Amino acid sequence: MSTENNTPVVSNFIRSIIDEDLASGKHAAIVTRFPPEPNGYLHVGHAKSICLNFGLADDYHGHCHLRMDDTNPEKESDEYVRSIQDSIRWLGYQWDGNVRYASDYFDALYGYAVALIQAGHAYVCELTPEEMREYRGSLTEPGRDSPYRNRSVAENLDQFSRMKDGEFPDGSKTLRLKIDMASGNVNLRDPVIYRIRRVHHHRTGDKWCIYPMYDYTHCISDALEGITHSLCTLEFEDHRPLYDWVLDHIDVPCHPRQYEFSRLEMLSTLTSKRKLNALVTEGLVSGWDDPRMPTIEGMRRRGYSPAGIRLFAQRIGISKSVNIIDMSVLEGAVRESLEAEAPRIMAVLNPIKVTLTNFAEGVSASRSAPYHPHHEEFGERDVPIAREIWIERDDFAEVPPKGWQRLTPGGEVRLRYSYVIKCDEVVKDAAGEVVELKCSIDHDTLGKNPEGRKVKGVVHWVSASHAVEAEVRLYDRLFTEPRPDAVRGEDGEYVDFRQFLNANSLTVTTGYLEAAALDAPAETRYQFERLGYFVADRFDHQPGKKAVFNRAVGLRDTWSK
Repeated sequence: MSTENNTPVVSNFIRSIIDEDLASGKHAAIVTRFPPEPNGYLHVGHAKSICLNFGLADDYHGHCHLRMDDTNPEKESDEYVRSIQDSIRWLGYQWDGNVRYASDYFDALYGYAVALIQAGHAYVCELTPEEMREYRGSLTEPGRDSPYRNRSVAENLDQFSRMKDGEFPDGSKTLRLKIDMASGNVNLRDPVIYRIRRVHHHRTGDKWCIYPMYDYTHCISDALEGITHSLCTLEFEDHRPLYDWVLDHIDVPCHPRQYEFSRLEMLSTLTSKRKLNALVTEGLVSGWDDPRMPTIEGMRRRGYSPAGIRLFAQRIGISKSVNIIDMSVLEGAVRESLEAEAPRIMAVLNPIKVTLTNFAEGVSASRSAPYHPHHEEFGERDVPIAREIWIERDDFAEVPPKGWQRLTPGGEVRLRYSYVIKCDEVVKDAAGEVVELKCSIDHDTLGKNPEGRKVKGVVHWVSASHAVEAEVRLYDRLFTEPRPDAVRGEDGEYVDFRQFLNANSLTVTTGYLEAAALDAPAETRYQFERLGYFVADRFDHQPGKKAVFNRAVGLRDTWSK
């Protein structure tokens, strides 16, 4: 994690490997890569990998490639390609050179497949998917050779060429490596490296009707790009022997090494792109960038900061142990980053009207206040006062609990950056609901304490005539279960994760904000004093016209309370 991004460097086993490789002269410099499949938006698990791969390249003065793994055209699109690039840049990183694509290497991959056939290491197979599963065996039983395994080189070359030329139906033939059907590693039991699929590709159009498989494509792409350290998550550990086998049996410029680390599992959300896609396509969220989604675009729109996400990645670390992280760790890192970088204003989200009965124009004065108590460079703003103000309903108690230090009938409280006021009268409607408080100002308390008594409570407020009305979106956990896709029913089967969607994950309210909020550009983050951190919505906030703010995170973790 790059020190240029103000994130501390923490050692891990991958850094130790790199240190040894550089010290021994095995590599003069490192080259990493981030290889997402453009079939959805990147999520928080990808953010961990981005910070690792790009951060290592930054710290060791190496290079990091961005390579789209676009070998599955049915699910891929240019929209996803653009969003991936936007997310990486927003996090503060830049890839080396142009964006690379697995499809850049389709001709080379085909050539290597032909060479494998010529060397007797690959064959065209006509088993159906069902038959192939049957022949493959199990974890405890070896597989059986395909009846097509011993075709001649000439026949395999002819069949593969005709596959490429579109002579055969989709799914009717595959190209498989000839490795070992009795291997204890099922990934080495003659894996498929090409299949027939007539699908329009977002970059190559209809040039190809055969597409290479990931395990075959990935290692060759790494070799062609000179990747030194191919970093992936632990589910690919059993695939590493295949990675090495392919590179050992073809003529490539170099042989990269694959290293695995634990993937990120986040509680109270999902990190399965397939399930996130279901939430989007079924209309259960407003889109991939819904602020409740764990996508980078969603976190950005929620108001999380790049620095906060990078700090989170640094804190959870890189290891081979299980990496199940509570959402509060991410929120804590975001909160810590925003504490220093977000200016502060006042906002009232659950208002009750307060009439200052002895307010006098020209006598009752306003004050200026800093945007941040520890950053003078943020400047100051005027905090105007008027006869009618809004305070939070939660800051008044008609029957106060023990230790209450906010407003009560007959009690006093200080208005933040302003006067001490006293509640003289409580006004209720016909239903007995408190609708107004009539209070008096102690005019001798602007900027100083009252004489002869101590006022402990301080509440935030806004002037009713100066405040900006805003749409405020309060977001919470998307799911009520910590692991929504891991709950089993009485029958032992997994319960549909959709059943655990939190009906209260979004509340929309009308709030009243200091006037500065209206003119703030989209994506401006503020601390609303005593309430939390908020951001001007990336798309719906219209500076000078319409204020729309999203709650990024509260001032403290309250989910479990």
